[in-house]
Amino acid sequence: MKCFLKYSKFCDFPIENLPYGVFTSPGKPIPRIGVAIADYILDLNEVSHLFNGPELKNYQHVFKEQTLNRLMGLTPKAWKEARETIQSILSAANPILKNDETLCSKAFTSQSEATMHLPAHIGDYTDFYSSIHHATNVGIMFRSKENALMPNWKHLPVAYHGRASSIVISGTPIRRPNGQTLVADGTDPVFGPSKLMDFELEMAFFVGGANKLGEPIKIEKAEDHIFGFVLMNDWSARDIQKWEYVPLGPFLAKNLGTTISPWVVTTFALEPFKTDNFPQDPQPLPYLRHSDKCNYDINLQVDITPKDGNVSTTICRSNFKYLYWTPKQQLAHHTITGCKMNPGDLLGSGTISGETSDSFGSMLELAWKGTKPLTLLDGSQRKFLQDGDTITMKAVCEGDEYNIGFGTCVGTLLPSIKL
Repeated sequence: MKCFLKYSKFCDFPIENLPYGVFTSPGKPIPRIGVAIADYILDLNEVSHLFNGPELKNYQHVFKEQTLNRLMGLTPKAWKEARETIQSILSAANPILKNDETLCSKAFTSQSEATMHLPAHIGDYTDFYSSIHHATNVGIMFRSKENALMPNWKHLPVAYHGRASSIVISGTPIRRPNGQTLVADGTDPVFGPSKLMDFELEMAFFVGGANKLGEPIKIEKAEDHIFGFVLMNDWSARDIQKWEYVPLGPFLAKNLGTTISPWVVTTFALEPFKTDNFPQDPQPLPYLRHSDKCNYDINLQVDITPKDGNVSTTICRSNFKYLYWTPKQQLAHHTITGCKMNPGDLLGSGTISGETSDSFGSMLELAWKGTKPLTLLDGSQRKFLQDGDTITMKAVCEGDEYNIGFGTCVGTLLPSIKL
């Protein structure tokens, strides 16, 4: 597949990728839908008339929207046709865009000049707990090695409903929260800034299509409702969480902010990077069983940059394939009650940790509850995050001929507000 735009062999956004995002640019303040290609964004509003295939000729208006929700609400056939159309008009063999200088000048924006926005209106957000290594590590810390996993963990994808209004786009600062914490067991709680701020390395997928209230999405059809994936940092206040989570689970410790990367990488782009599902023992109940692959070989990385520093330290390298529960299982379980899903709903994977200590996806694990501080390249140490620290997450599928990148998921921790 040859694109008429030039880019390096292993750039994040080749013609095989084409992730969707929402952006504005100088002189054009209204958000619009674009696709990342090389160092540019193809403005789909400017080329919407070219989507004239059988699935999209009556839906060209979805490319003129300010969010991806209406496109997400179409069928997988329409999504596939949209991808094929974009690849065609970017092809070196197709003159329709390449030879039209006027259209090219309108249709392409440099990524460096663009401001990215949330790709969809996120009506609902759910965060899962699907990494067996992460769940085991946390269980060992707070219970014991013998009772690391709760009895239900291998039988269902554990999750909680998060706060959609706190989801922000990469680059948005996150403020350290105030809240109740317990200094020592048996004492009264105190109020003040969280002292144990953490990141969580996650990925998330946007729901496509919808189901009716009362009608579950069956496991056989679940992939038809997965539009695409983003990187996610689910910031966490561990000390607030420890005090509040009994008996109903996370609340204020998680609603302070969740950062996502701006580009939504479609399942079509990820198809060549499917890998075996994580072995599950015991076998899950029938409504959660599937033998087809719905796991991906996506390399993940987390860097930390101290305040006013110019040296970043890579503190984690993990992989999406370590997830025990697949996206299909997450969605099928979420809707088995008949829960209604809408286009643009976001489902997070939970922290993604690997088998080795350098693949743990949170400071809680990397510094093992503060007992093993990390030493950064500038000589400073971290048990948890300090004010001014910037967390940068990256994800890439590495192929023989091209890469599929997700861009970056970046956030800087600001000091708490004095109350």
